[in-house]
Amino acid sequence: MQKVFNLFDFSQKVNYKTEILAGLTVAMTMIPESLSFAILAGFPPLVGLYGAFIMGLITAIFGGRPGLISGGAGATVIVLIALMKSHGLEYVFGAIIIAGILQILVGIFKLGKFIRLVPQPVMYGFVNGLAVVIFMSQLEQFKTIVNGETTWLSGSPMLIMLGLVALTIGIVYVFPKITKAIPASLVAIIVVFGIVLLFGIETKQVKDIASVSGSLPPFHIPSIPFNWETLQIIFPYGLVMAAVGLTEGLLTLNLVDEITASKGNSNRECLAQGTANIANGFLFGMGGCPMIAQTLVNLSAGSRARLSGIIGALTILIIILVGAPIIELLPMAALTGVMIMVAIGTFEWASFKTFNKMPKSDIIVMLVVTLITIFMHNLALAVLIGVIISALVFAWENAKRIRARKYVDENGVKHYEIFGPLFFGSTTAFAEKFDIRNDPKEIIIDFAESRIADMSAIEAVNNITSKYAKLGKTVHLRHLSSDCIALLKNAEAIIDVNILEDPSYNVMPGK
Repeated sequence: MQKVFNLFDFSQKVNYKTEILAGLTVAMTMIPESLSFAILAGFPPLVGLYGAFIMGLITAIFGGRPGLISGGAGATVIVLIALMKSHGLEYVFGAIIIAGILQILVGIFKLGKFIRLVPQPVMYGFVNGLAVVIFMSQLEQFKTIVNGETTWLSGSPMLIMLGLVALTIGIVYVFPKITKAIPASLVAIIVVFGIVLLFGIETKQVKDIASVSGSLPPFHIPSIPFNWETLQIIFPYGLVMAAVGLTEGLLTLNLVDEITASKGNSNRECLAQGTANIANGFLFGMGGCPMIAQTLVNLSAGSRARLSGIIGALTILIIILVGAPIIELLPMAALTGVMIMVAIGTFEWASFKTFNKMPKSDIIVMLVVTLITIFMHNLALAVLIGVIISALVFAWENAKRIRARKYVDENGVKHYEIFGPLFFGSTTAFAEKFDIRNDPKEIIIDFAESRIADMSAIEAVNNITSKYAKLGKTVHLRHLSSDCIALLKNAEAIIDVNILEDPSYNVMPGK
């Protein structure tokens, strides 16, 4: 129980000043992003802020690791846009609840560990693509709406915006060289905010996006029919949202593990995400998942505990209740500059250094994942395709590694010593190793340096022994490992495995 409710990580020394300042910085960067995503999806603006507060608070307390920041992420919101347009907000809340239930089931059955199947080139592509997406999304702040049409800023407004963004970037870059006692991002936001107020500079502000003033999240049960037809409508959206949220969340958790040289709990993160999304569905929030940009802002501010996430979430709530008049005056240029620096910090520049040293297949995987992330904004699809390509390349490479050493002993027995894994990809090459018609009456197939991996391998062995049997020849399988023996015995219920017993060569565990 202590591990679950250890909010402030008493197991390690916590710098409360750093955590509080990091939490404030995270809140400042999360507010405009949550508002933008909500407006993009057609939700009321406060739905975005409620989502950021609920996701941030619950996952900060119960999530898989300290330092991870969750909120109303664009990756999950994009999934719900079509449902919002076709059936409305109440159905969206139903889909968010379904997503939360599915995520909890993933955590209960401990399926979060499958994130280990994501290869490093996929991680590189995911991170690099996400960095480009974060950067490109900031370009929207350099646009304005004129006569109902979105156009680029020009003249003085553009120069002012560029100047304030450049100033923010400069402060974020230089300030850590002076001191790391205060997060550079927070200092940049405060300084630029002060300059804009002091000199009365006219520039784009948070209020130009939407109002952030409101009350506590209201509890309500989604006003949708509770029947099979409704479930058929919302379940696909909930399923995709759950998959996207878990994929982005667990990859972010894995990235934080690397940055902090510590280990998070993926299954616990699944449970926390699911709980937070269910709460969102009942508390007027748009749901979400871990946000890599805000997480990196948090880590760069020096946070290593859960307190910063809690402070960030509570700050958003306080702003909704009483602080809106001040926060709405924040210049978007300051927040844009911070996010651009986050994009630069997110990009895995080391991938360029290893580009010429990586296998061509890994380079292709990295580029494919990057491009899908950039142009489709579908992180789950990008990672899935990357994993599939990597798995196919792995299978192809291992399929070529099946070899056989052949010789006839003094007793006239033909030996086939098999090297390499026998699985669906290598069965054809395996079958080509045998000279069935010209082999002597007795054959030994030695699996000391190989293993039977799947049903395709069993069928391949079965076909070989069947062909020898038709010619009246005896085949002995030697040095099968215990798991291979178990696999063969289980297969006897499905196919007739032709393993001929031989008192001289008992089937026994090998290497």
